[in-house]
Amino acid sequence: MEEPHRRIRARHTASTVTVYQAYGPHIGLPAARDGRFPAVWKRDRMTWVKPSFLWMMYRCGWATREGQETVLAVEISREGFEWALRHACLSHYAPGLHADRAAWRRELRHAPARVQWDPERDLRLQPLPYRSLQLGLSGEAAWRYADEWTVAIRDVTPLAHEVCALVRAGEADAARRLLPVEEP
Repeated sequence: MEEPHRRIRARHTASTVTVYQAYGPHIGLPAARDGRFPAVWKRDRMTWVKPSFLWMMYRCGWATREGQETVLAVEISREGFEWALRHACLSHYAPGLHADRAAWRRELRHAPARVQWDPERDLRLQPLPYRSLQLGLSGEAAWRYADEWTVAIRDVTPLAHEVCALVRAGEADAARRLLPVEEP
């Protein structure tokens, strides 16, 4: 069966969806320890969550990029995730979906969430021919994410490093077995 061009694939249950983010240790370590974001986490900024572990690894360079050395698996309520999707605007103009560019800009300016579709990644972090969701949260959505939707936060940096080491050692099958199971 061929993979659809755009599909949300995530680790999920009936009540939660796991998304990934990478932060510097000053934010990531307290968040994982306390199960909530620390006071230094800025609720007034756009924050991007990624349901794809490998897309997160691409973005943070296997937890090696400055300010992205701590990778978090943030389990959020499915209700919150779906709220964000219902209140989201595409991050780019799409003819046929939007009346015109001005209408899209107005919608984008007022939407508390943004949907962006980026190429999914393979174990070597190369782009695949289909897209994965990146969800931007701002304003009300960012506040809800941090204060209402977050169920649990885990530090998965050791997993990122272990998978990366296996990939670099040519042990792709072993690396693949460690990946979180992400289903449609």
